[in-house]
Amino acid sequence: MPEAVPPADSTPTEKAAPAAEKADAPAEQTDPAADEAAPADEAAPADEAAPVGADISADADASADGKASTAEGAEGVEGKGTSAVPDADEDAATGTDEDASASAEEAAEAPPAPRGWRAKHPGAARTVTWTITSLAALLVLFALLMPNDPDRFRPAVFLRLPVEAIFGAAVLMVLPKTLRLITAVLAGLSLGAMTVLNLLDLGFNEFLGRGFNVVLDWTLFNDARTYLEDSMGKTGAVAVVIAVVVLVIAIFALMALSVVRLGNLLARQSGRATRATLVAGTVWVACSALGVQFAGVQFAARSTAGAVQNRVDRVQATLKDEAEFAKIAKRDKFAKTPPAQLVPDLRGKDVIFAFIESYGRSAIEDPVMAPGVDATLDDKTAELAEAGYAAKSGWLTSATYGGSSWLGHSTFLSGLWISNQARYRTVTAGDHLTLTGAFQRTGDWRTVGIMPGVQKNWPEGSFYGLDNVYDSRELGYKGPKFSWSTMPDQYALSAYQRLEHGKKRDKPLMSEIILTSSHQPWAPIPKTIPWDEVGDGSVYKDIQKDGKKPADVFYDSTKVKEEYGKSIQYSVTSLIDYVVKYGNKNTVLVFLGDHQPLARVSGDHANRDVPVSIVAHDKSVLDKIDDWNWTEGLKPDDTAPVWRMDSFRDRFLMAYGSTPHP
Repeated sequence: MPEAVPPADSTPTEKAAPAAEKADAPAEQTDPAADEAAPADEAAPADEAAPVGADISADADASADGKASTAEGAEGVEGKGTSAVPDADEDAATGTDEDASASAEEAAEAPPAPRGWRAKHPGAARTVTWTITSLAALLVLFALLMPNDPDRFRPAVFLRLPVEAIFGAAVLMVLPKTLRLITAVLAGLSLGAMTVLNLLDLGFNEFLGRGFNVVLDWTLFNDARTYLEDSMGKTGAVAVVIAVVVLVIAIFALMALSVVRLGNLLARQSGRATRATLVAGTVWVACSALGVQFAGVQFAARSTAGAVQNRVDRVQATLKDEAEFAKIAKRDKFAKTPPAQLVPDLRGKDVIFAFIESYGRSAIEDPVMAPGVDATLDDKTAELAEAGYAAKSGWLTSATYGGSSWLGHSTFLSGLWISNQARYRTVTAGDHLTLTGAFQRTGDWRTVGIMPGVQKNWPEGSFYGLDNVYDSRELGYKGPKFSWSTMPDQYALSAYQRLEHGKKRDKPLMSEIILTSSHQPWAPIPKTIPWDEVGDGSVYKDIQKDGKKPADVFYDSTKVKEEYGKSIQYSVTSLIDYVVKYGNKNTVLVFLGDHQPLARVSGDHANRDVPVSIVAHDKSVLDKIDDWNWTEGLKPDDTAPVWRMDSFRDRFLMAYGSTPHP
């Protein structure tokens, strides 16, 4: 590579001779000014020979120009010898430390001279450099402006001016190199964390209708992995998990590298960067004060600062809520009610509390699903009437949405609003009386749970007051899984009949049954078959094989609604057919949905209402709830009351004769 400046012992002496002769100095004496002028004259060819992209500092150019001027002044001095201009070596030796330090710092900040393909293809090198820098800037801006709500994703959101970018640029410009590097890396990692949390918010809003809780929701990832295994198989689930991990690592790495690159650019172009930052800051303040909007969006943005503050507030609210809820859970108006005064009007009845997975109001009212579901509800109402049963129905507002079914179950049965995992842990660790537990406390019922969705030990069974719990491992199923659902609802009810309901007992039976066939992704869906053909479930192998694949249904907005509606029809049909076939004059069925399906099915901003029905053969059972103003039949209409789900326990207990003891 050619040198930018010739060696000190090359041509300066030869160049100085004419200057000495012109000054009429003795031939053997060399004019120092001429010595200084020669290298300056040589500088131009050296610049032209330098590789493209090499930086020559402005200070070096100014120094060369100054020395050349000094030499020119020296040529006009006659007979002064060496006294006219200071010696060049002495000037170099006595230069200030400050100039040397500044030159060293500038040299350190300057990019290295290009080599290899950069020297051969300078145009392409510049294009690549600016492309990477531009992508880094766009990535940082995207992270700063990214919303955490799907409804806010529109182009105008990304055309705003974020105050965090202005503040960050100002900070990075004034920091020394090492501290700037550390700050840039930490800032990039922070942006990466915010981006990941925003992505989690988007996913949780899509599936659960709420944002990600950084305190409570980490435990849900294991459930998500299990769900993926059940829906896609182990290989598919592992592939998804690996892809997610790689994506998270890439986000953190790219954010950190982007901020470091932009920080170095700001330091190299400090003059321009300072002016641009001042202009941007002025514009931001003016737009913020005037409320300037672009396409309905505030132009002066502080999204990241607001998001951080929002998350801090949510964490504080979660911790505060957990402490306050622990006190609420200890208060129970039926805690001291004597056993004889609990549900006396249901003595001798076989009571079933059944939950239908994801059975929400949208199933009855959405124009895509409603025709089939409503027709099924009407048909089953008529079937019940023909068998001597009657039904009344209303609406309950669930504490959860799109998932986390156990929150809906615990809210309904405990009479407490269980809207998050902390509340669930708190209430299930205590002794708050549940609706099912009230029957156990009387000593007049045998209490059992049919839990096909439970695939591991479930200590909460004792909290719910269940004498015996049959999970997926104890129901004797030998057939295939239907996506997440371990077995068809009809089989679970058949096993309940075989293991408990069909046996002779000295006590009536109180049962909690969780039906799972309507769990997403709603493919494949089982079919109802004659009850005497259910057997051990092997018969479902061909039905499962002929069913639709989740990937063919779940990502099509119309198909997923249609299949969801069919799954609700199947679950309702299985449950009502069971009551008609195996019920008797003492059967009382209370069934409801645990929550609405996810937004892809229920729609954006859907309410959290679910249908609830009470079915009984004994007319006096329904007479007890006449003042509830529920709709006759299995389909609640628009005029039916809507109650919070946590209010049902007390209403039910008091309707059937329970006496509260505050």
